[in-house]
Amino acid sequence: MKLITLKDIKEHIGEEVKLRGWVRNYRKSSSKLRFIIFRDAFSDIQAVAFKPEMGEENFEKVKQITLESSVEIIGVPQEHPKRKGVYEFQLKDLNIIGISENYPIGKKEHGADFLLSHRHLWLRSKKQNAALKIRHTIYYAICEYLNKNDFYRFDSPILTPNASEGTTTLFEVPYFDLGSAFLSQSGQLYLEAGIMSLGKVYDFGPVFRAEKSKTRKHLTEFWMMDAEAAFVEHDENMDIQEELIRYVIRTIIERNSKELEILERDVEKLKKADAPFKKMTHREVIDMLKNKGVEIDYLDDFGAPEEEMITAGSDVPVFVERWPKEIKSFYMKRDKDNPDLVLGADLIAPEGFGEIIGGSQREDDHDILLSRIKKEGYDVKDYQWFLDLRKYGSVPHSGFGIGLERLIQWMSGIRYIREVIPFPRMINRINP
Repeated sequence: MKLITLKDIKEHIGEEVKLRGWVRNYRKSSSKLRFIIFRDAFSDIQAVAFKPEMGEENFEKVKQITLESSVEIIGVPQEHPKRKGVYEFQLKDLNIIGISENYPIGKKEHGADFLLSHRHLWLRSKKQNAALKIRHTIYYAICEYLNKNDFYRFDSPILTPNASEGTTTLFEVPYFDLGSAFLSQSGQLYLEAGIMSLGKVYDFGPVFRAEKSKTRKHLTEFWMMDAEAAFVEHDENMDIQEELIRYVIRTIIERNSKELEILERDVEKLKKADAPFKKMTHREVIDMLKNKGVEIDYLDDFGAPEEEMITAGSDVPVFVERWPKEIKSFYMKRDKDNPDLVLGADLIAPEGFGEIIGGSQREDDHDILLSRIKKEGYDVKDYQWFLDLRKYGSVPHSGFGIGLERLIQWMSGIRYIREVIPFPRMINRINP
């Protein structure tokens, strides 16, 4: 008898096979008939237990199952008599591997705090399973695109010295006799070193932000893909980002149609987003918001309401580019046509999902970068290695960072970021 998974069920119609997994649900129809919703890592199937066919002894084992018990089922898969492409499992025998007593997550509605406290079990639900599969696809689609376009994986450190843009939103940790280290917010600076060897590089891993934010879009630990490329300037940098995101859209539609359906995602909206992205300057956006009655200044950043207005009526993401230098990082390249602006761009997703990418052309002139570091009040010693990159064979270069969870939110349609990462870390939660 062959052990199979539900992924391959249609290849074994009419054969007696064995499956291993869990009981998602069950119900009694009569004293002789029971239905089990069986699940494994790939799918669900209804197993039909009919006492006259199973026999008294085997049917008694079916009567012992409980919600989320792990089981081995033996029987014959068949096509559903009325639903094309749907299969049923005619049960012949069942073995309980691990009984589940008083499983705490039932059919009733549970509050967010309860579900987060039981996250280790909530992960088994149909929608959470779908979200995690979409996460898997998006992660690998990003890597596939970059690998196909000559980017090299370049792993930046998670523990960093005090060599970033201040420490107010960094997690500080003791580091032996050297004092304090900090958990990384971004691998960007290290990636800029990598491009001088490999040309185009990216990293992909956890980053940490100690800002005390409680919005539905914030985590204190999340995953970021940062990419850098030598000899790439501002416009080409945006082209790369657009191509990457559109590649991810096509990949998820192709590979995760079932999961998108489970999450009730409007796939047509994703398909429409696979079209040329829009571009607006920061000033154009401010003018547009002012015309809509928003009280905002030309040196202001955008919050969630403003980001939603930026993409209102747009099927595609919108690049907001050429920001005032005062509100962007010191390492961003100034616009030669207007030195008060930087060659940076944020990509805002439609449907109110907000910023998913931040990027810019980087300052490649040693003296200009040194003057900015001093002006910001940073310790030059901390940045000496970063300055060396502009001292020994500097080139024009650009980069960007994608927040994985923000991207998953948009593509899956899931409103809360805490549901698109296996174990969310937030200002008020570190368990389980």
